[in-house]
Amino acid sequence: MAYDALVLVSFGGPERPEDVRPFLQNVTRGRGVPPERLEEVVQHYLHFGGVSPINQQCRELLAAIRADFAANDVDLPVYWGNRNWDPMLADTVARMRDDGVRRSLAFVTSAYGGYSSCRQYQEDIAAARAAVGPDAPVIEKLRQFWDHPGFVEPHADAVRTALAQLDPARRDSTRLVFTAHSIPTSMAATAGPHGGRYTAQLEETARLVHAAAAPDLAYDLVWQSRSGPPQVPWLEPDINDHLSTLATQGVTGVVVSPIGFVSDHLEVVWDLDTEALDTAKQLGLDFARAGTPGTDPRFVAMVRELVLERTTPDGERLRRRLGDLPLWDTCPTACCVPPARRPVA
Repeated sequence: MAYDALVLVSFGGPERPEDVRPFLQNVTRGRGVPPERLEEVVQHYLHFGGVSPINQQCRELLAAIRADFAANDVDLPVYWGNRNWDPMLADTVARMRDDGVRRSLAFVTSAYGGYSSCRQYQEDIAAARAAVGPDAPVIEKLRQFWDHPGFVEPHADAVRTALAQLDPARRDSTRLVFTAHSIPTSMAATAGPHGGRYTAQLEETARLVHAAAAPDLAYDLVWQSRSGPPQVPWLEPDINDHLSTLATQGVTGVVVSPIGFVSDHLEVVWDLDTEALDTAKQLGLDFARAGTPGTDPRFVAMVRELVLERTTPDGERLRRRLGDLPLWDTCPTACCVPPARRPVA
């Protein structure tokens, strides 16, 4: 199949204080988030001057992908569009149409399966194309990459770097804690064609990073960034609750690795570098937060490899993977769609 572009699709974020509330209204529309929780998150953004790091991180990733493509003779222009804030995806798709793009691949800044992490991006792409009209380019999402070495290895190296910040004499009482964005338990149960894909993939990534970085340490997978109404069950335990539990078990230090994320955006720098760090200090725990892939050359090369899987005759041979879970190039029609929204057979 011939393609004539790649579009980087991300979450988006505000870049000035007056954008914060409109941005969060876009994010939470129809989700039943309580107003008090919305205002709490507003304050998180204002704590950092009303600027989310994510857009600048996308600009840096965009530049790195373009440079990597040029160095490796991948002749595809690279565009960028967001789900929730400028540059909005529909505007980007319109520009792609005007530039003569007819068929494009999409790299989404989320490694995992699940509604918010995969299927909703598919819906965003479809909505953007519908807004542009019948001459909008076809856009096909690249596969999930939770177990690709280009994602796993930077996380593993970041764990090693974080561990080096802690007292080696207390390594025996140090714990490795992986985090990812919590989601409603009902959504977790329906993620993927057979359910449970989001948590299964995260468990596999945690296992792979642990094995590569610190196989002698105990580890846990916990959750962060809950945002839904309190009466709805979400994945637990929360990172802060878990730190309290670890402190009662004789743990003296933690390395926190946000494997659910590809870059250090606001949910990392607030929920971990601010709230979780403060919790650890109150508990007397040594705390080191591992970095995310960002523009690590291996992560950037992974994007190219995912593109070549779809654009070259021997793309299947280029698959590099770890672990035992199946790969999916495309999602079934009802994949990761909450039950109430699934089509009737």
